[in-house]
Amino acid sequence: MLTAFIVAGCSNKPPADDPKDYVAKIAAGRAAKDAEFQRANDPIPDNLKSRFLPLAYFPVDPEYHVPAALKADPNPKRQLMPTSTGTQRQMLIVGTINFTLKGQPMSLIATTENDLSHLTVMFSDMTSGTETYPAGRYIDLRRTGTDLYELDFNEAYAPYCYYNVTYECPYPPPENRLKVPIHAGERMKKTE
Repeated sequence: MLTAFIVAGCSNKPPADDPKDYVAKIAAGRAAKDAEFQRANDPIPDNLKSRFLPLAYFPVDPEYHVPAALKADPNPKRQLMPTSTGTQRQMLIVGTINFTLKGQPMSLIATTENDLSHLTVMFSDMTSGTETYPAGRYIDLRRTGTDLYELDFNEAYAPYCYYNVTYECPYPPPENRLKVPIHAGERMKKTE
């Protein structure tokens, strides 16, 4: 009950960091990811680097950096989820992340494979298939002791199966299909 009160009382404002520092931090993270992907032959094979690198992103928008609370399931359940290879992968449903984005209350299911200290929030939205990877995008979170989080859609990324068909990526569950466009995070290049 306290968690619901805390989230309800949170504004849709990003943390009190200087907006320029926040934008610079996100931009630096993106540049570091590009550099790492350029150096390695995985996840983007050398013959596909010119197609994908540098990665494409929506402009950083602090309004997509919101407080969130996890309503943890006391008895997490395993669920088979479809993947990019057509197989099913067993994922653990940890709970539901509740947040408010641009004045709208929303929720997404948080999952993990085995490591309860690391959560993945997989989602699709109204940009999926037109501006972003059709199967959806991911946000990774480190588990907190309070189950309060900063959910930052500016850090949403395409799963590795977008760049490399040898990867098997779970698809977001139906409950994680947002009925709004999320113009934040990684996008497809305009030529695709």
